[in-house]
Amino acid sequence: MTRQLEKSAKTKLKRIPERGSYDRALAYAILDEGLICHAGFAIDKDVYVIPMAYARMHDTLLLHGSVASRLAKSLSTGINLSVCVTHLDGLVLARSVFEHSMNYRSVVAFGNAHAITDESDKNEALKVLTEHLIPGRWDDARQPNRKELATTTVLSMPLQEASIKTRCGPPKDLEKDLDYPTWAGVIPLTTQVGKAEPDAIVPENMDVPDYVRRYTRA
Repeated sequence: MTRQLEKSAKTKLKRIPERGSYDRALAYAILDEGLICHAGFAIDKDVYVIPMAYARMHDTLLLHGSVASRLAKSLSTGINLSVCVTHLDGLVLARSVFEHSMNYRSVVAFGNAHAITDESDKNEALKVLTEHLIPGRWDDARQPNRKELATTTVLSMPLQEASIKTRCGPPKDLEKDLDYPTWAGVIPLTTQVGKAEPDAIVPENMDVPDYVRRYTRA
């Protein structure tokens, strides 16, 4: 697999192309940091965008869903997907309203997805999804039985046709606005991990797993 993602009419960056990239390693770093994606697809004349849990397995994107979902039922038609992952890193306040912006990192991928039907492959994909969310959890929890596997859909989409777009840094005001008497700068935004909260029936003497402690200290 090449280090560069495939450039196409879909992935060509038209607005502010200097913020774009097709570097595969950068795309994978952005994807690996996220926990939720938004998948867009069209059925007849209707367009849908739905949030989904996801993970990357090598050069493939895995999407977690239900066999009863509209998306899963449409796969047999050869449906095209557009999948987006975005991290919002800050609000950028400029001296003019027009120059206000956001600092962000995003990946938009396109492709055809298929359902993983082999039981062993699906189980392995669910392990990858689980370990992406909480590393160390798969071996510590009851794993899916055949009935649960049958009601779960895991979609596989090659990471081949995609583009990256990012922005970082301070506002970029026009020179004529630099003396305008208002505050300008960046308000950083982060996702904060809180203290783990046990459910009501966890025994009081049960220790919090090490992987939860590591996660909450991250």
